[in-house]
Amino acid sequence: MLESVGSLTETPWIYAMVALSVLLDVFLPVLPSGVLVITAATAAAAGSATGQVPHEVPDIIALTLCAAAASVLGDLVAYRLAWRGGERLDRAIARSRRLTSAQERLGQALARGGGGLVILARFAPAGRSVVSLGAGAAHRRARDFLPWSALAGLAWAVYSVALGYYGGQWLGTTWLATAVSVLALFGAGAGAAYVMRRPVKAS
Repeated sequence: MLESVGSLTETPWIYAMVALSVLLDVFLPVLPSGVLVITAATAAAAGSATGQVPHEVPDIIALTLCAAAASVLGDLVAYRLAWRGGERLDRAIARSRRLTSAQERLGQALARGGGGLVILARFAPAGRSVVSLGAGAAHRRARDFLPWSALAGLAWAVYSVALGYYGGQWLGTTWLATAVSVLALFGAGAGAAYVMRRPVKAS
């Protein structure tokens, strides 16, 4: 996989691939968008180490902004689709304990003026999908949800790019560096999922 992606990272198409993967994984959480971002960032580290010209390797700032913007756009699309809803979507949410719980917890978080749950959800497996769809289906105000979505997307993008770039710098641009960086990303996701599953304490 790394070899095939590696050739792609030497072309501008890597940004389109990252954007498309991050945009769509709100609907298809199985897409390896995080792995793709980390691999591209590792390629950027390789380029800085070998002195390759800038157009031959991804730019980490552009890569970060690309991933963050696609994350917010994907959240917005899911939010708007769920807002418009329909009987089928409403029934699906009502049958899903996970979506129902997310709606309740997100409503409480936004009502208190905090959106830490949105940021946590961006790291948890499928958490982004649950929270974005839940916010739209519950008709939470866009001005309450989208700023936190933007912060979540930026935090996730910065973390993912930093993992790939500094992993490549410290461990060398090998499959080991990429594997360690991916494990760190999955570790953050597991931690976020654990926190999200904890019951809310009554105030």
